[in-house]
Amino acid sequence: MGTVGPWSLVRFLHVTGAVVWVGGQLALSLVVLPLARRMLSAEARDRFAAEAGRRFGLLTGAVFVPLQLGTGWAMAWHGGITWASLTEPGYGRTLATKLGLFVLVMLAAAGHGIAHSKGRAELARVLAVVSLVGSLGVVLLATALPAT
Repeated sequence: MGTVGPWSLVRFLHVTGAVVWVGGQLALSLVVLPLARRMLSAEARDRFAAEAGRRFGLLTGAVFVPLQLGTGWAMAWHGGITWASLTEPGYGRTLATKLGLFVLVMLAAAGHGIAHSKGRAELARVLAVVSLVGSLGVVLLATALPAT
């Protein structure tokens, strides 16, 4: 095992950001919201879900996205990744696919918030599921990338 250096810290922050994002989605979807549905009145549940979603959205915009973009860019730069290398088989294409899916996940998450704010509950639910499944796909692709 090598020493823990600055690039280990960058990777740690990147992975921690992913854990917070995907873990938060899973915790909300599998634990918090089912309990809210069972324990709260419809009005209280809707208010709680809206506030939890708003807070998670603020955390995403203020912390998660900047952290992922900054640490991801830094790791790519450190690893010598270029725009051209994203078309190469193996690491490049896997990273390109991960980045493309990440963009789609963020669009689905933003769409979820917009749909929820406009009272389009069914569309919001579909986009939440798309975002969660896509996030799991991003994590799967990340595990296919070798450590640099």
